[in-house]
Amino acid sequence: MSYRIKLDTAKVLVVDDETEITEIVESFLTEAGYKVAIANSGSEAIKKAKEFKPDVILLDIMMPGTDGYAVCQQIKKDPHFANTPVIFLTGKDRQEDMGKSFKAGGDMYIKKPFSCERLLEIVNIVLMSIN
Repeated sequence: MSYRIKLDTAKVLVVDDETEITEIVESFLTEAGYKVAIANSGSEAIKKAKEFKPDVILLDIMMPGTDGYAVCQQIKKDPHFANTPVIFLTGKDRQEDMGKSFKAGGDMYIKKPFSCERLLEIVNIVLMSIN
């Protein structure tokens, strides 16, 4: 399925159990013109994805309960989200974690801490690449 996304109306779902991070990223991406929804747990992320229908998902790996790998696998099972890019955001830095991210269906892996400017660049590049 091929579709075009207008970058100024693209929707981003930000998932992290640290509310500080979701609020900062939400504020920054909203200022950049994106429509943003946030979730602070794996189960909330799955529910929000179905309701919000994001064009890209920023997903933390380490969360209580359902981790980011499981969330990504569950979301990607839905045909609507099979081609939705998932960018993992994580404090983990091991090669095996990066490999596990891609096996779970992730498209990119960004190490924390990151700058909001760099994150915005990556979101823009990912959205342009699917257009």
